[in-house]
Amino acid sequence: MRLADDEKAMLDGAEGPAVAAAMDLLVRYGEALGAERLCDIRNVAGTMTQPSPVKAKLVREGGWNKAFSVLNLDSDDDVEIPPMRVPTCQLQQGFGEDALGVAPYPPGMIELQADAESFYGAHGVNILATCTPYQVGNLPVRGEHCAWMESSAVVYCNSVLGARTNCEGTASTGAASLTGKIPCWGNHLPENRHGTHLIESAVPVDGFLDWGMFGYFVGDVVQENRPVVTGDLRRPDLADLKHFGAATASSGGVEIYHIPGITPEAATLEAAFGGRAIPEKIVYGERERRAVYQRLNDQGESADVDFILLGCPHASLDQIARAARALDGKKLNPGTELWMMTPRALRTVADRNGYTEIIHKAGGRLLTDSCPAMSKSAPEGTRVFATDSAKQAHYLPAILGIEAWYGTLEDCVEAAVTGTWRGELK
Repeated sequence: MRLADDEKAMLDGAEGPAVAAAMDLLVRYGEALGAERLCDIRNVAGTMTQPSPVKAKLVREGGWNKAFSVLNLDSDDDVEIPPMRVPTCQLQQGFGEDALGVAPYPPGMIELQADAESFYGAHGVNILATCTPYQVGNLPVRGEHCAWMESSAVVYCNSVLGARTNCEGTASTGAASLTGKIPCWGNHLPENRHGTHLIESAVPVDGFLDWGMFGYFVGDVVQENRPVVTGDLRRPDLADLKHFGAATASSGGVEIYHIPGITPEAATLEAAFGGRAIPEKIVYGERERRAVYQRLNDQGESADVDFILLGCPHASLDQIARAARALDGKKLNPGTELWMMTPRALRTVADRNGYTEIIHKAGGRLLTDSCPAMSKSAPEGTRVFATDSAKQAHYLPAILGIEAWYGTLEDCVEAAVTGTWRGELK
C-alpha cells in the first residue's frame, strides 16, 4: 500500500508503540484485502468493553492495556493505550445492572464491564452500548468514511445515512480508533456502492412486520450484493429501515441497499445503479411473502410461549411507546416473560415519559446495553420465544437452542398476556 507521510510516521513509532502496532495491523489488513491506500476516518463504532472470560483472564494478567493490545490490536506486546485519536463509541456489550435479578447473566461479567467502562471512558470512548448508535447521537454525515462493526449498524450507516463503512471487526476498529485510518476498499469506493440487483415488491410493504419479511427475502436473494428495492413500498420510518436492513444482513450479508427516492444515494432508479444497465427485476409477491413468513416460523412447534423478545435492533422511542400502549392495563401470563431491549439513553427518556413504568407494571422489563443473542442469556427454562424481529427469529434458535415464533408487536403482546402463540399472517 501507498502510505502518506503521517501514516509512515505512525508506523515508525513517532506517536508511540500502541499507535505503531495499530498502524502495523492496518497495513497488514489492507495488503491482505488488496487495498491501495488508507482513508481518513473520524467515526469508529467498535467493541472494547464487552466482557468475556478471555478478556477477564487478560485483565488479571496485565490490566486493560493488555486486553486492548491483544484483542483490539492483535499485538503480543503489552503497551500503554493512549486516548482515542478520533471519536469512538462502544456498541452493545453485556447486560448492565438493570438486568440483575432479571436475566441469568453472571454478576462478575457486569462488574468487569463496569470496570472496562471506567477505563475506556477515560480514554475517549463514548459508552453508548447499543447496536443502534445512530439513535443516540452518533450520526456521521453523508460521504464520511467510518469504521463500524455490527451488521445492522453497518447497513444502516451505508444505506440510510449515506456514510461509508465496511463491516469491520474488533481488531480493525481498535486500530482505527488510535490512527484515524482504515483500508480504503469495498464500500469506501464510490464504484462499489451502486446497485447490483433490482427487487420489486408486487404487494404492499407497510409497517414493521412487512419491512422485516421483505428484508429477509431480499437478503436471501442477493446475499452479499447490493439490492435496489422498488414497488408498492409505503414510506418507511426509522424503525422500518433499521428492521429492513437488519433482516437483509441476517438472511444474506447485505451492507448497502438503495430505495429510490428514500435513501440518499438513490434519488432515482438510474442513480441507484450508477448509470449502468438496470437488471431484470426479481418480483416479491404474495407467494414469496407467505413463504418468508413460513420460513421465519418453521422453528416453532409448541404454542406455549415462555418468553417474548422485542427490540432487535434496539428499540426506538416510538417502538417503546407502542409497546407501552399495547401493554397498558394488561398483565403478563405468570409463565411468560417479556423483555424489550433499547439503548440506555433512550431508556432514560422512556422513564421520564412513563413508558417504562407501564411496561414494568404489566410484568415486562425494559433492558439496556445488550440482547439475548449477544449475551447468550434468556429467562431460565425458556423453550419457546416469540419476537417481532426477523433478525432474532433467524439467530436465537441456533444460539440458545429454543423454538421461535415471528409476528407483529400485537401478536407478541397477546402471547405475553395469554402464554399462547396465535399469530398469523394477515
